[in-house]
Amino acid sequence: MKELIELISKKLVEHPEDVQVRMIDSDEGQTYELRVHPEDMGRVIGKNGRVAKAVRTLLSSAAAKQQVRATLEIIE
Repeated sequence: MKELIELISKKLVEHPEDVQVRMIDSDEGQTYELRVHPEDMGRVIGKNGRVAKAVRTLLSSAAAKQQVRATLEIIE
């Protein structure tokens, strides 16, 4: 799932070398932290959060296939 987030994020941004995804495993499931270049923050979030919501939906679908709970946090 980490690779999925990296792939999608790198295609969206203008500075793909600055995309970083970190996974934190806990009792509640997996949390993925996404960091991008400050100029690319708007591209990852999208208008009214639509892009971020779409990425979270894809992540939830992939997590459901593996029977785990996963969330995405976009870190500034």
